[in-house]
Amino acid sequence: MPEPARDRSKFIEATSTVLLSIAVVLSAWAGYEASRWSGEQTIAFSAANAAREESARESNRAGQLASVDVGVFLSFAQAYFTEDTKLQEFLYARFRPPMKVAVDAWIATRPLKNPSAPPTPFAMKEYQLPEQARADELTRVAAEQTALAKRNNQRSDNYVLTVVLFASVLFFAGISTKIDHSVGQRVLLGIGWLVLIGAAAWMATFPISFGV
Repeated sequence: MPEPARDRSKFIEATSTVLLSIAVVLSAWAGYEASRWSGEQTIAFSAANAAREESARESNRAGQLASVDVGVFLSFAQAYFTEDTKLQEFLYARFRPPMKVAVDAWIATRPLKNPSAPPTPFAMKEYQLPEQARADELTRVAAEQTALAKRNNQRSDNYVLTVVLFASVLFFAGISTKIDHSVGQRVLLGIGWLVLIGAAAWMATFPISFGV
């Protein structure tokens, strides 16, 4: 083989080896990150499901407590309107603390004489159900975790796509050493380098999972 041809062959082989080495390393890193982000996605979905389940329990409990409040208040209202003081005191002592706050605020509006007074304590801002507030907060957390899981899924998919791109680089680099035409070899290597640089530049914009 003439010296120039031998030099070109060595150059092609060296360039192909470098290209293959870089592509293998980047492909392994992308596969690793794809796996990590897939795990992060699973964790976020699990957190979202747990938050939804807890939210449902808190919401059910809030509904049960509200039903108890309504039942006791109906009896209290009857005693209040008939001015049965003893029964009022008996029932008032059995209100839950949040309900007592609302009833006190309602009575302060003088409902027997004030036509613009709220019809019941339940129509007032003082009536609060901490369990419902907790349920609403858990629903918000579930929504956030679901959105996070979707982002993590997209991140994993992006890394998987770069694995495919780096695999194509391996193909171009490998096949370039199997043909005899120097122009064809250079073209294949050029395509391989372009894909490698483009994929690596794109992957550099991806977040990195630091989860353990």
